Amino acid sequence: MTRTRSVSPKSIEACEDKRSDQRLLHKWTRYSSAKLEEVEETLLSALRKPFESLFVDVGQCVGTNDKIRTVALNRESDQIPVLLLHGLGAGVGLWVLNLDAIADHRPMYAIDILGFGRSSHPKYDPDPIAAERQFVASIEAWRKAVGLEKMYILGHSMGGYLACSYTLSHPERVAGLILADPWGFMETPARIKRKYWIRILYRTARKMNFYPLTVVRMAGPTAAWILSRRRTDITSRFEAIVPDERIVADYLHLVNAQKPSGETGFCAIQKNFGWPINPMLRRIDQIDPTIPMTFIYGSESWIDFEAGKVTKEKRPASFVEVKIIDQASHHLYADFPEIFNQHVNDACFVYDKRTNSAPNKVIELAEE
Repeated sequence: MTRTRSVSPKSIEACEDKRSDQRLLHKWTRYSSAKLEEVEETLLSALRKPFESLFVDVGQCVGTNDKIRTVALNRESDQIPVLLLHGLGAGVGLWVLNLDAIADHRPMYAIDILGFGRSSHPKYDPDPIAAERQFVASIEAWRKAVGLEKMYILGHSMGGYLACSYTLSHPERVAGLILADPWGFMETPARIKRKYWIRILYRTARKMNFYPLTVVRMAGPTAAWILSRRRTDITSRFEAIVPDERIVADYLHLVNAQKPSGETGFCAIQKNFGWPINPMLRRIDQIDPTIPMTFIYGSESWIDFEAGKVTKEKRPASFVEVKIIDQASHHLYADFPEIFNQHVNDACFVYDKRTNSAPNKVIELAEE
């Protein structure tokens, strides 16, 4: 039986107001879905392997008709696949230095986490537990839609936190974790807790809907120019494959020029400008002890690699390895891609030996 629901004029007006606000934002930030597609294609054109460009329908995970942007390589391989989860403010395009090397040995899937990049941008729940569950639910819906039985998950920064959260909920689907400079493991330091002004400033920013990447949107048409000059720590790393640094700056600008969605989900699970509400180290010993973990850190990163050492202590009966790339920053996957890719592949080879998993069944997906 189909039921119909009447919609009040006020509801229609509210929707129209939201669309109008979004149009004004995009006009100011110079956001264009066509331009983002073009810039992403330019980055991915550097790949030597053929790839599939997909939008995977995950239904009503957070919004009403959510789709997750996916790039897939070597899907015909019967090895356990790897799923790549990016960090805050990133997207599939920034993995371009890593995709070929990982896909040499197994199926590889990189996604724009729901609410980021070219994936759908639904509204996340402001409650920290609910928001984290929504992130996890979207990854699980994606897995079901793609048809993978088991997978390795490589998560960078926020993606590392979500990889662990997903594994806590769905351990039977994860054959191994590779955590690259993972965010969200450590407790808020005492020095931050003691500074009352930080808490006041943070609460004020939240009330004003000031998100981590609001400054990018505030910069409007100058954002890409500013990023090309202020974030050379990222843009310069892609010179070998994209001679024009503005391409990477344009990509960073465009993936963050839309109305915040994944950002709001991230803000729900953190406090005091970037500290997790529910640190992963509190729960790391609850992850199935048979699931192996490899931590990869940059020696010059702002992320504290003590979390990897503590994890080894908390999981004495489990496989936990910690690797540090000398002179690498938080963006270690781009700083030293050859070393990073070797660490990732080495971890997967070790996991392969530990796992006697049947080949993954993969269903057909509609191409973009």
